[in-house]
Amino acid sequence: MLSNLDNASGPQIRQLREKYISASEARETAVRRAVHARLENAPLRLINTYWTFMQSRRTDHQETVIHYRVLQSALQHSVVNYIFPMINAFIDSIEYKELFPLSVMHGPLQTELIKEAVAKYFSWVMLSHRWERTEPLLHDIQDRDIYDLDPVGTFVKLQKCCEVAREAGYRWAWSDTCCIDQNNNVELQQSVNSMFIWYHYSALTIIYLSDDWNTRGWTVEEFLAPKIVLFYQADWTLYLDNRSRNHKQSVSIMKELERSTGINAQALVDFRPGTRDAREKLQWASMRITTLQEDIAYSLFGIFGVHLPVIYGENRQNALGRLLQEIIAHSGDITALDWVGQSSDFNSCLPAEILHTKHRHNSVSTLRNNVAVESTTKLYDTLENLNAPRFANARLPLPCIAFPLKEVRRSLDEDGDKRFTYEVKADGLQHLVVTTEDKLVQFSPARCTRQIFLLDRPRNRYDLELVDFTDESQSVDDWSDELGDDELVARGLRLLIRLARPFGALLLAQQRGGEYKRIASDNHIIAQVRDTASVDNLMNIRTLAIL
Repeated sequence: MLSNLDNASGPQIRQLREKYISASEARETAVRRAVHARLENAPLRLINTYWTFMQSRRTDHQETVIHYRVLQSALQHSVVNYIFPMINAFIDSIEYKELFPLSVMHGPLQTELIKEAVAKYFSWVMLSHRWERTEPLLHDIQDRDIYDLDPVGTFVKLQKCCEVAREAGYRWAWSDTCCIDQNNNVELQQSVNSMFIWYHYSALTIIYLSDDWNTRGWTVEEFLAPKIVLFYQADWTLYLDNRSRNHKQSVSIMKELERSTGINAQALVDFRPGTRDAREKLQWASMRITTLQEDIAYSLFGIFGVHLPVIYGENRQNALGRLLQEIIAHSGDITALDWVGQSSDFNSCLPAEILHTKHRHNSVSTLRNNVAVESTTKLYDTLENLNAPRFANARLPLPCIAFPLKEVRRSLDEDGDKRFTYEVKADGLQHLVVTTEDKLVQFSPARCTRQIFLLDRPRNRYDLELVDFTDESQSVDDWSDELGDDELVARGLRLLIRLARPFGALLLAQQRGGEYKRIASDNHIIAQVRDTASVDNLMNIRTLAIL
């Protein structure tokens, strides 16, 4: 009967249950709940940093014997990956024994003190480092004492990490080399999708600065996610001999990291994952390398706050394509489509690589003539009412302003047949030049062609000054209610000014099924409307299916 009452959801039934259980039962129930809640964001496996340390210091003192017995009987080995042994370990610990006076207490105070004790006991330290040629794996340390391992090679790095954690008062440590079963696909997938959370909730992240740590793909989330980090040099001395509790509070260290990574200091100190500012976040990883090609995308899952299948063996383009598809599907942010180079086999609108490109700072041009307010409002309303681009199944329904090409002429180029340069004319746009590996069908008003080409300006919510509806504090209704007629007119005029600026255009070729493919180019296709006073040039608004 009592077990049935335990599972009841109603507050009155729970109160009835509390009347019939002893103080010790109530305390143990509170402990179990607190431990489960604490370990919800903990790694699947943790290294016990106290094991040999407690054996070597064993005395007849009661507290030390308690720790020794716990580590010998409840844990049995230095790596733990089951929640019940962890609960038993805590119940036998000093932190738990100190809760005995609470046996005469009930209610919120007891619960809060239990939570504090659980948080103190189950704090863990994460290691951020560069993998070397040989690293200790799970089978190398399973059922073994970390400090009994031969102190050679990368085993020293692991031992030093555990020593630093132990000396700082933390029982548990984690290293990706040996705390993930690399042969277990389910565990590997869960770990890749959870690592950002594990780093974020760590009590401390140790960043071991080997020679090329700052070039690796995985290290981006490993210094963005934690709240508290300490940088250690190759000889395990603190970087710059800075002995503060948290190097994220060091202005000099953060400025140095900002210069070396290109990530602004504010993000380094207080980063929040999500799909906002996708282009900027992609650039953070653009110059980094990973041993496995798919990891360049997988290492960004936590940065963008997305959960996707981990499919080792797929190629880089597919992994990156799935990630970009998810980003666009969640945010509607199409700035990731602004790239040059080769297009992805996943979808022609996406890049084959995460490319390092600088933001263009466009000059603001003004309207040359007055325009009808009704026309600008209609333009704004039409663009606003388009659905956001929701990437799915490797197809992108892209809302845009389309400018049909009316002439394509090949000009002389110096790269033989490898590159083709074309002079392009489009309705409503100034003439421009495109360089590409693709051989385009040449045509002119006197020479018609069946294939349709478009220069495309994707609909951008930033041009419309739309709020980010991925922010849960905002809603469509709240935003709409704030805008009056005057503000909508003003937004329409400001939109027209933005559309008058040069923009990065996509060159699209229509396929037989009616869909379009993007033609990759070697340079940004910078287009500009000829005359925004003629709003009709901007009213060819469509949603195109991009393969």
